[in-house]
Amino acid sequence: MTLIKTTSPKLHHEARLAREKLHLEGEVPDGVLRAEIDASWRRSLGHGVHFNGKHELALESSASLEVLLASNRLLIDAALPAIDYLAERQGKEGLIILANSDATILAVEGRADRLKGSGLQDITLGACWSEAARGTNALGTALVEARPTMIDCGEHYLDRLTDFSCTSVPIHCPQGDILGVLDLTREGPLGRVHDSTALLAMAVSQIESRVFNASYADEIVLAFHSRRQYLESPWQGLLAVSLGGQILAVSAQACQLLHAERSALVGRRCEEFLGVDGLQLLSRLYQGGIGSLQTAKGEFFYKTLRAPQRSIGVTTPSRSASKTAKPTPDLESLAGSNVRYAKALRMARQGLANELPVLLLGETGTGKEVIARALHMAGTRCDKPFVAVNCAAIPEGLIESELFGYREGAFTGSRRGGMIGRLQQAHGGTLFLDEIGDMPLALQARLLRVLQDRKVAPLGAGEEQDIDVALICATHRDLKRLVEEKHFREDLFYRVNGISVMLPALREREDFDGLVSRLLTRLEAPTVLLHDDLNRLLSGYHWPGNIRQLEMVLRTALAMREPGDTVLTLDHLPDSMLDELTASERPQSGSIRENELEMIRQSLDSHQGNVSAAADALGISRATLYRKLKQLRS
Repeated sequence: MTLIKTTSPKLHHEARLAREKLHLEGEVPDGVLRAEIDASWRRSLGHGVHFNGKHELALESSASLEVLLASNRLLIDAALPAIDYLAERQGKEGLIILANSDATILAVEGRADRLKGSGLQDITLGACWSEAARGTNALGTALVEARPTMIDCGEHYLDRLTDFSCTSVPIHCPQGDILGVLDLTREGPLGRVHDSTALLAMAVSQIESRVFNASYADEIVLAFHSRRQYLESPWQGLLAVSLGGQILAVSAQACQLLHAERSALVGRRCEEFLGVDGLQLLSRLYQGGIGSLQTAKGEFFYKTLRAPQRSIGVTTPSRSASKTAKPTPDLESLAGSNVRYAKALRMARQGLANELPVLLLGETGTGKEVIARALHMAGTRCDKPFVAVNCAAIPEGLIESELFGYREGAFTGSRRGGMIGRLQQAHGGTLFLDEIGDMPLALQARLLRVLQDRKVAPLGAGEEQDIDVALICATHRDLKRLVEEKHFREDLFYRVNGISVMLPALREREDFDGLVSRLLTRLEAPTVLLHDDLNRLLSGYHWPGNIRQLEMVLRTALAMREPGDTVLTLDHLPDSMLDELTASERPQSGSIRENELEMIRQSLDSHQGNVSAAADALGISRATLYRKLKQLRS
């Protein structure tokens, strides 16, 4: 991975001189720009791109966009969790962009409102940002260079992009070809290049792992590394092996670990590199957990990511096979020591059993999908499908076909044989609609009718089909306010708001130590402890990303352990993560109590003592306001 060291006034000055030369003489001056930028500018000039190029339109029709998104579904599905995470970390500063191998944009998250007002109106779904179309830009140039690329202020070829910087990292498929690219674009200079590039590289590694896993659904997929602590990190190798023992695909990291080219590995028998044949390997994988293999290249630790649930000449007892699946946490353990939260979850379970919808409310990262899965597993439908749909992550032009499915020929470019929608996939089980507050209004009306009639008709089909689903919805938004602002249908609100559960933010939970212990157990490190200094730092942090952010910190610390380390310390965290955790440490508890009490007093005064209105203004429930008043006055 090639990185520039830092952004500097000298670099900006050189870019300005080169631009002036380009404007005056129509040529790129020799020896002024960085080598990779110089080469890109010359290619841009050769493509006939004009430095004063204006905004260009994206795809002209919704049908074309539908085809684009459908044809890149594997990449989009694999990337959405990483995009969500990056949006939480970087979305306030800029845009997180996903593009395919042609540099055509598939997803955009972040500060689109502010940046689009600054000259980026054509960063939108379906717009092509190839180097041949728009000159030097990190999205297009990273695809040409086939490596991570950083473009600083002034280094873009187009004049209108001189105030922006961007970083892009290519995404590779299991065969090693470039599948797409992930980009972070922001206003202003690059700044801390290493941090943003490392963050993108980690996200790309997660995307590539998901693509790898999904590409070999009926084969053996395992992660391995010569050091156990690097399993579930961006540095683990990935291997797909057929049930007959033939190597089908390897990741770039796997090639490095095995000291062999991809062409020398694919098609060979796995015993040549792993020391065991396919049947022996399959038998080991069904034992679950982390194992080790002695190979000619040394010892490798491995973990099963996917193994077919059928035996090929191997007896695999059901109890052994069941170990490969991670158990879903029960509701009681998820509530910890919070009695009120535990009661709310029990009521949700009982309501769901009696066909009442459940609405989960809470900040992003509080574990709404984990709770939804636990509710599903605690009910009578636990052996039926659990289908999750993120209404905010699926592009608006695609969400209708995702939910309802379509018949073959429903639109140009539709998949042969059509597609079964998520609603039908959930038939008999549980449908989880995450971020329902972000569902487009037009789609809300159709969903309401489905929930009322319990019938669904795929796009392009006249006949309706019965569906039987338990419904769990979730959102981090204030649905009542959205109803008042006419952004959410009132009739749909009352249809989904049966049993409402407010998930506490991590900073409000009193069972932090127990939660850390449960997360470490989930990360297969149940015997690992936190050093007092690290525990104080983590327990004092305000956790804007909630449990999801805490889990990432713990995963990072676990990956940085040396063999034999059983205590996580401050030394196990990268400097960038330590800076973030220490930059916003909480004030002393006394000032928190005083500030909270003052805010509550002011809100009550401004609403003439109306508790419900005061709680709504503070963004908390009425029960939470009463509880805080009791705590603060004690």
